[in-house]
Amino acid sequence: MFSKLSIGIIAIFTLVFVSSCTQAENNKTLTAKTEMVKPQTAKNILTVYKNPSCGCCKKWISHIEKAGFETKVVNRMNLFSFKVEKGIQPRYRSCHTAVSKNGYIFEGHVPAKYVTKFLAEKPNDAIGLSVPGMPMGAPGMEMGDRFMPYQVLLLKKDGSSEVYAFVQSSKEQY
Repeated sequence: MFSKLSIGIIAIFTLVFVSSCTQAENNKTLTAKTEMVKPQTAKNILTVYKNPSCGCCKKWISHIEKAGFETKVVNRMNLFSFKVEKGIQPRYRSCHTAVSKNGYIFEGHVPAKYVTKFLAEKPNDAIGLSVPGMPMGAPGMEMGDRFMPYQVLLLKKDGSSEVYAFVQSSKEQY
């Protein structure tokens, strides 16, 4: 019925077709395996210590998460001893304290863009950043279009500070 030549051509065609299908499947598998082992970019994780009933702290956490941070929240009724332990002097304090996985502290309503910048730079002799008090219009302290200019302070290991950023408008925070 079929000549030897026809059978040979069909056999070669079948072999090539099956081989190319198998190769395509191998490539898909290899690609899938390669994608699975790609290193994922590590998220910046902040542990936020706050009073359980603080609403502005919750808003700040939302702000920092929208900027790509992962948060772990620790509710405490009294943060005084924790802040003393972290070296945050009373004049630099606010309602909540965030701590990075490297131990840097971010006290109060520090905008996410400055937390990101600080973590990228890791300034020498610094323990972190602070926005003392609760300035109106800072992240988590939004009150419509009302805004009070404020400073983001660089806190140093020796207890001193310097101005890290001066925020003059709400637009500068983002």
